[in-house]
Amino acid sequence: MGSFEGGGLPPDDIVVGALRDGDEAMFAALLDTWSRGMLRVARSYVSTDHSAEEVVQDTWLAVIDGIDAFEGRASVKTWVFRILVNTAKKRGVRESRTLPWSAFERDGDVFADLGAAAQGARVDGASGWPTPEGEALAAEVRVLIAEALGRLPPRQRVVITLRDVEGCTSDEVCEILEISAANQRVLLHRARTAVRGWLADYYESVKQPE
Repeated sequence: MGSFEGGGLPPDDIVVGALRDGDEAMFAALLDTWSRGMLRVARSYVSTDHSAEEVVQDTWLAVIDGIDAFEGRASVKTWVFRILVNTAKKRGVRESRTLPWSAFERDGDVFADLGAAAQGARVDGASGWPTPEGEALAAEVRVLIAEALGRLPPRQRVVITLRDVEGCTSDEVCEILEISAANQRVLLHRARTAVRGWLADYYESVKQPE
C-alpha cells in the first residue's frame, strides 16, 4: 500500500459504499486525507496554485459523479488520482503552459519531504552536510531540489512527485499514470539522477575545507 491515506481510512468497499450513500463524513475524511497530495500532483501539470486547486475540485466532482460506476479494478485512491492526472493534463494542455521552476519555489513546503531526504541523495560516501549553516542550509537545499524538479520534463516530474513526495508504490504510479513498469522505472531513474546530480554539485560547492 502507498501512503496517501496514512492508515486512517477504512477498506475500499466501505469507502465506496459510504460515498454511494452520500456519507458526508466519509467524503470529508477523503478530502482531509488526499487533497494535499492531489494538489501536489496537479501542480506538476498546471501553471498556478489556483489552477491546481480547480483541478482538485473538478476531480472531486468527477469522483462523486462517477462513484456509482466504480468497478473496483483498481484501489479507490488509484482511481481518484488517475482522474486527477487526466484532469490536470487536460488543464495543462489548455493553458499551453511551460512550468517555471520558480513556481515550485513559491510552494517550498510541497517538497519538504524531499528536503529531509536530501542527505540520502549524497554521493561518493559524503559523511554529512556541513553543520554550521544548520537550518539555513537545509532551506537552501529544499530550494535547490525545487529548482531541479522544476527543470525536469513533466513526465519525470510527476513520477518522482508521486514516488518520493507522495510515497506511492511503483505499481500505484503505473496504474495512476497508465504506464508500464519499465517506463516508470526509467522515468524515476532519470528524475532521481538529475536531482541527485544537482544536489551533488551544490554539496561539493559548499563543503567545508578540512
